Amino acid sequence: MQEGQGQAAMRDTERSAWRLSGPEVVLQTAELPQIKAGQPPSARLDRRFSAGRLRSAAGSIAGLLRSALLEEDDFGHGFVLIPVLLALGAILWFSLPETVGIAKLAALLCIFGISASLCRGEMRACRPLALAPTLLAAGMLLAALETRRVDTVILDGPVTTNLRGTVLSRQPDDKGRWRYLVEIVRTSGPKLRRPPEQATLLARSRHEPFPIGSSIEGRVRLSPPSGPALPGLNDFAFDAYFKGVGAVGFFYGAPRRAEDSADLPLSLQASARLAALREAVGNRIRSAIGGDTGAIAAALITGEERAISRETVETLRTAGLSHVLAISGLNMVLAAGTFLIGARTLLSLVPGLAAKRPIKKYAASGALLMVFLYILISGGAVSALRSWIMISIMLVAVLFDRVSISLRNVALAALIIIVWSPSAVAGPGFQMSFAATLALVAGYARWRDHRLRNAEAKTSRLSLGQVSGPVVATVATSLIGGLATAVYAAAHFHRLPAYGLLANVLTTPLIGILIMPFGLFAMLLMPFGLEHYPLMVMGQGLDWMLAVARYVAALDGEWVTGRIGVTGFFLLAFGGVLLCVLRTRLAFAGAALILLGGSSIALERQAERPSITISEDGQLVGLISGDAIATNKARPPEFIFSQWQRALALDNHTAPVETSASGQAPKNGVDRPARNGAGSQQIDSVASAAKATTALAAAKPGAFSCRKDEWCVGRSQEGWSVAVVDAPDIFAVLCGRVDLLVAATRRTLPTCSSDKSLVVTGRTLRQTGAVEIYVSAAVSAARPARFRIVTSFPSTQRPWQQHRRYDWRSDTFASQQAAY
Repeated sequence: MQEGQGQAAMRDTERSAWRLSGPEVVLQTAELPQIKAGQPPSARLDRRFSAGRLRSAAGSIAGLLRSALLEEDDFGHGFVLIPVLLALGAILWFSLPETVGIAKLAALLCIFGISASLCRGEMRACRPLALAPTLLAAGMLLAALETRRVDTVILDGPVTTNLRGTVLSRQPDDKGRWRYLVEIVRTSGPKLRRPPEQATLLARSRHEPFPIGSSIEGRVRLSPPSGPALPGLNDFAFDAYFKGVGAVGFFYGAPRRAEDSADLPLSLQASARLAALREAVGNRIRSAIGGDTGAIAAALITGEERAISRETVETLRTAGLSHVLAISGLNMVLAAGTFLIGARTLLSLVPGLAAKRPIKKYAASGALLMVFLYILISGGAVSALRSWIMISIMLVAVLFDRVSISLRNVALAALIIIVWSPSAVAGPGFQMSFAATLALVAGYARWRDHRLRNAEAKTSRLSLGQVSGPVVATVATSLIGGLATAVYAAAHFHRLPAYGLLANVLTTPLIGILIMPFGLFAMLLMPFGLEHYPLMVMGQGLDWMLAVARYVAALDGEWVTGRIGVTGFFLLAFGGVLLCVLRTRLAFAGAALILLGGSSIALERQAERPSITISEDGQLVGLISGDAIATNKARPPEFIFSQWQRALALDNHTAPVETSASGQAPKNGVDRPARNGAGSQQIDSVASAAKATTALAAAKPGAFSCRKDEWCVGRSQEGWSVAVVDAPDIFAVLCGRVDLLVAATRRTLPTCSSDKSLVVTGRTLRQTGAVEIYVSAAVSAARPARFRIVTSFPSTQRPWQQHRRYDWRSDTFASQQAAY
């Protein structure tokens, strides 16, 4: 009995809870796993310790994350991420191949909004994660609403017609020509079935410029805005759609004044009056200073940049000073700050006024009115709007004795622009402007906190600001702004200035002391006719700035980055935002994203280039071999070709070799076929095709051989035979004899039923846009590598693309996408 009770007691003792006590780990017998046969006790203990430590570590990480999220919420910086997520939602909607309707987006917004509202109490820490999809859906809805509101009609194809319209604005270029923005009233000869509402038209013939608001008419050549030069590059039709411009073109000869005039809506009348005022101000500035210096001065005030010569624009861009031409935060801050300090100084000179009245608020009110007039004169670019909204918020904060410079003010300015015009977030102006401002404000806040901590600790170390002052501020501002905008400049322009920091450090004092302050003085004195001398000082500062730009540009320090991928761009951009916004250790997540983005871009740089490129009109074809590109044009269009070179990081260009019908060198390098009848060309298609076949057999990889107005043949580095034809008869003969057959014409061509030739025509390019052809992986020796085709438009269903499917003969839209 006692023996049985003793054994039971021993068993109870073994079953009793025993502990391995430590700082974090507490294990009980009931939690231990089964001991397997032959398993030593040490393995059992290691397993107990490992499981406990893992659970403890996971709990610690969850606790730290929860506390960090709550701390960020207490800082209130989550508000700064609201416009970021709205912008991401808008960009996502614009990037989709198909349109997602407003009703579906509203339903998604309701579902995600309800989910976010339920995150209360203990679930409060999860609220940011629930708000993220809500804000993304809201951004997509805002983009859909703006697209529905704009509803711009874009011309379907090139056409020559008679046009009558009303001048809404006009700008001179560096060659003395005039570019008009015209509200189209009617067309004739032929009458367009689907006419655009507005068009920009260049008048190349010398004439007396027509005043804004007048009616003009003339014979014009209209074309739709161009698409991307290569897949993934800027779509100019997208920009034109949201600006309300449905066509671009030029006048044949000088335009004429129309006899009758149409009544414009009040909004267009107000816009025309502002444009007239802007032009008058620009003319007075250019007449006072003259040359490119005067054109730059006018651009800083009115935003009109077309009068600046291309050489000067390229010099500023190479030196990293092109941002000076945009009316951005620097320009408006200097103007507002000069006015604020000047007005406050003048008011303080009045005896007893500063002691009785809040002269700082009076000066801020005057500065608020001044920046409002500035934004009216400047034309309302995105960077100018952002600057105006943010500076207005800062000045209003002064009126209410609040902190003027903060991340919340930056976020509020971004929020207003996104709500009003979501399409702006897809452009470089919005992205670069807010990236630079966000980085500068965040850097200023961290430096201010650092100084406050040092002051509280009563440190005896000599601070950096005490030693250098304005010099360090100038260098730091240029460095932070340059680093913040570098990824956006590479993504949109595919190049970076190597010595941009040097140029900005040298020119920032000129801009802050001579250029913008005296530009403000000139504008204040212009109503009294006393702007001449301030403009002279401003012009001298601009001359010195141009001298610095020419010196830096002569250093030849431009980095061509090439096209960067979407993944790397997103990681770098979003990581930079998190690094600027977050204040806790969560900011290290932004640094990690930046490292991942940089690694992704470095890997993408090693990716293959396309083997063949074709422009969206089929007129320009390129064969790429290494860092060189051979084209079928001796002088390729600069607008397209420069984008190819930068996006693909190509250094060398190989011009085509011209051949003659007799096999001898043609006169002036061109062989002109005999003409038959009223201007038609008499071409022996069989003989011409035979010449093309002979030239192709002798062609070396990476070069074109051409016969004027008939064909160009070449061979890619993979050995593919390529033919670009201009004559339909030659097209039929070469079908099946080459691997790639390109015909730019949109006319009906003979059917090419051969499986050997990939056929690219003007009709297919109209729907696909520019094309890149890569090498697909070889399956086997019997099935060698073939074409892998990447088009600019996976779909043409979006409103700014659907004009590519329009058929004016039937007045309908094609339902299917062209495929290769």
